[in-house]
Amino acid sequence: MSDQAFPDYRLFGRRQDRPLKARQRRLMQDLLPKVAITKDEIDQAAYKARPIWLEIGFGGGEHLAWHAARNPDVLMIGAEPFINGVAKLLAAIDEQKLDNVRILHGDARDLLLHFPAGSVERLFVLHPDPWPKKKHHKRRIVSPLLLKEAARILRSDAEMRVASDIPDYIRWTLMHLQMHNKNSEDFYWSARRKTDWADAPEDWPQTRYEAKAIREGRVPTYLSFRRLP
Repeated sequence: MSDQAFPDYRLFGRRQDRPLKARQRRLMQDLLPKVAITKDEIDQAAYKARPIWLEIGFGGGEHLAWHAARNPDVLMIGAEPFINGVAKLLAAIDEQKLDNVRILHGDARDLLLHFPAGSVERLFVLHPDPWPKKKHHKRRIVSPLLLKEAARILRSDAEMRVASDIPDYIRWTLMHLQMHNKNSEDFYWSARRKTDWADAPEDWPQTRYEAKAIREGRVPTYLSFRRLP
């Protein structure tokens, strides 16, 4: 468990879009309590018995559910404050009978601080809210504090993936990684050619958000960093 604290301001906008349908309301009421994870549970031995992959802000849950179905021995943990996104992931869990998914319906920072050191094998931060106005940049999830916690919870040679279709956010991410590594050489970016960040990894399911971004002319960038020993 970390001894640091994140600033007390929101990193996300609205919590709900359109009203939930009847089935979604039922899943929120009946299924969410069964798959929910709390900060007090994350350090229990049961969560150390298999690899842990963590997704911060899973959106509609398509990426997380895709990996959960193909990696049944991995415990997929996702955090998302958006009610509609949580309801969509619950529907996927129900339909696909996924038993290796746990959800934090809320701010990922509440969970990050409670992971034991070296407990996470993969960390995903995919298409986070860009907070484009300069006065709101402090709300971006990629920050010095996030990278410090990522370095703490990721095991040696673990992978951290960051993706965005906002060029400024990619520059922001690389800048903060470089700044972080000046103080502690924790992360290694192995990209050597454009295809290393322009092409999605082989195990990358395209989400509806990403497909929409491409249709609208925005080009996603895929960054992959390794945790150094």
